[in-house]
Amino acid sequence: MSSEADVMEIVPGDRPGSHVLRLSGMNQSYVDLEDPTRLVFDYVRRMADVLDAAAPPGEPVRVVHVGGAGLTLPRYVAATRPGSAQVVLEPAAEVTELVRRELPLPRRSGIKVRSVGGREGLAALRDGHAEIVLLDAFAEARVPAELVTVEFFDDVARVLGEGGLFVLNLTDRAPFGWSRRVVAALRQVFGTVVLTAEPATLRARRLGNLVVVASRGAVPVEALGSRAASATSPYRVLDARQVSDGFGGGIPFTDADTAPSPPPDR
Repeated sequence: MSSEADVMEIVPGDRPGSHVLRLSGMNQSYVDLEDPTRLVFDYVRRMADVLDAAAPPGEPVRVVHVGGAGLTLPRYVAATRPGSAQVVLEPAAEVTELVRRELPLPRRSGIKVRSVGGREGLAALRDGHAEIVLLDAFAEARVPAELVTVEFFDDVARVLGEGGLFVLNLTDRAPFGWSRRVVAALRQVFGTVVLTAEPATLRARRLGNLVVVASRGAVPVEALGSRAASATSPYRVLDARQVSDGFGGGIPFTDADTAPSPPPDR
């Protein structure tokens, strides 16, 4: 017998050409086929801000996406940075099949979707394959435990090489005990960690999205600050020192000691 928990569907969005992918009764992805640069979910817009700041406008980049769903960000990169080489690691083949059928990718998009999990998919990539790795992956509305450990981050760093950016969408609520452990693992592997969030998420105890950027090189903090100040939904950018002050003190997650993100509010 089916239930809301195992339903996947694509429903009309708020204007012609737009669609919403729903999984487990929750809105998972918003896709505008007419304008793939129109990003409705605030956290997706913040991840795109990092992509925009990562390289000069229009310059192709090599991107690996851990988690695919509606392929919103891969479509965005293909539209804003034509010629980019993108690999999407999405283990839910049935979701990809539905999206490809009802929300087809543009021709010659440069987007390759592989039906594998993040760890298996990253392990198969060569050293220095990507300039940017984006993690936006959920299982039953929680970030999987195996994708937030030191061991996994070591492999991400290998695939990125020196100077690449690792961008993560995390979900947590104050006092952010889970995120502190993720940040600790990131700092151990990458060194520099920057975080963006809506003010309400930082001060309230409701679940919210934290977009985290980690690198062994420089993170474009000033460019992100400019985008944050002019955003339709303004957000805060915490630099490395502020992340240390506000999200420090955690014990790094390891494969032997890890946990998924907190469950969503019901």
